[in-house]
Amino acid sequence: MNSHQTIRLAVIDDDSGFVTVLAKRTEAAGWQQRTQSAPIPPEELVAMKLSALVVDPSVLGDDAWEYLERVCGGLPDLGVVVCTGRSTVAQRVRGLRLGIDDWVTKPCHPEEVIARIESVSRRRRRSRPGAEAGPVVTGELEIRADRFQAFVGGNSLDLTRREFELLQLLSDASGQVLEREAIYQRVWGYAMAHGDRSVDVFIRKLRQKLEKLSPGWSYIHTHFGVGYRFDPECSEDARATAPASDGKNAASQTVHSSFTAA
Repeated sequence: MNSHQTIRLAVIDDDSGFVTVLAKRTEAAGWQQRTQSAPIPPEELVAMKLSALVVDPSVLGDDAWEYLERVCGGLPDLGVVVCTGRSTVAQRVRGLRLGIDDWVTKPCHPEEVIARIESVSRRRRRSRPGAEAGPVVTGELEIRADRFQAFVGGNSLDLTRREFELLQLLSDASGQVLEREAIYQRVWGYAMAHGDRSVDVFIRKLRQKLEKLSPGWSYIHTHFGVGYRFDPECSEDARATAPASDGKNAASQTVHSSFTAA
């Protein structure tokens, strides 16, 4: 196991046998692990500065989905792995769409869980360099990777993690048409099932939020039967009422292109 990267892990599970064996493996790898048999408040998870969270929803009771939604939505930089017993396809799909990074079914080998945590952590680390590049300003929109949020005139769009990841992917490939399947693979992390309309649904939500705060601009364009293109365009009415530019804004409105669609 490659243990050069110290991982701070929290485990919410009351399966003593599984937790004990997992703790031995993570200790041998040089990780830091905290285990609890009850939900850890999201604000405590923030203070713990975790790399990943492993959780068995059965421990969370009737509030399991609400808790997972709060964690995935409120801690966008936290890798979340569900490790639980028998589950349905509907439950797994719901969890992954909610923002869970991976789903493991018990009984499972601790080494597999550790490998999945490492995989999630690697993906998270790869996404962080963009946060160090500073804000991206395009049109009236300011994209802040360090906050997983976008702003117009200082007002937040209140994006969910998935919505932000979708916006960032599109803006990083500004001017290019990204196919739906490629978008799904990059944002959701796995192949898109036939007939899945998740990309279209999230694009619609994203457009609604953009139009609410920046009605004079069109940011996301549809290429029917193919996918979407991010290319900010100012409407004629907005252009007519806009103050004269001194050239500084044009220089600052360059889109960071750290990666493009595969």
